[in-house]
Amino acid sequence: MLNLPNSITFSRLLGIPLILYGLYQPSLAWQWASIGIFIVAAATDWLDGYLARKLDLVTDLGKFLDPLVDKLLVLLPLLVAIDLHRVPAIGVCIILSRELTIAGWRVGGTQVSGANMWGKVKTVVQIVAIVMVMVPLPAIQAWGIWVFWLAVALTIISGGIYLFPRKSKET
Repeated sequence: MLNLPNSITFSRLLGIPLILYGLYQPSLAWQWASIGIFIVAAATDWLDGYLARKLDLVTDLGKFLDPLVDKLLVLLPLLVAIDLHRVPAIGVCIILSRELTIAGWRVGGTQVSGANMWGKVKTVVQIVAIVMVMVPLPAIQAWGIWVFWLAVALTIISGGIYLFPRKSKET
């Protein structure tokens, strides 16, 4: 049985097909609705983690499902953005490579540092970039490309910090 935080995570997963469907529709109403669903789904990422910790409902399922849904929520709309010629494929490949590398390290049980401020900033900027490039307004999409490249740069930086953490100097 799913607890409240896991149910919220699972609802994000169920929202992804609606987001993808809406982004491909010629109807502006569908496009705006899919962006709205994406924003709500992205916001609930914080909520499910908060509730899991606050209510002491952290589970193995949640530890597995939450990061998986996070990756799908970011990567699948970016793949749609490639298909719609709104972002360059090379940038998405860099983001995808970083996410697969970090996931591989986690699955392999390699001792690496946890999420840090750079990873959180990277995620927020990725979400903002996705919203901007998917909004059906060309001027915002144009600015969204700049935010997208900022997200790619932060993806590289946060990946490097995660994979190669600095050792603190012992005094």
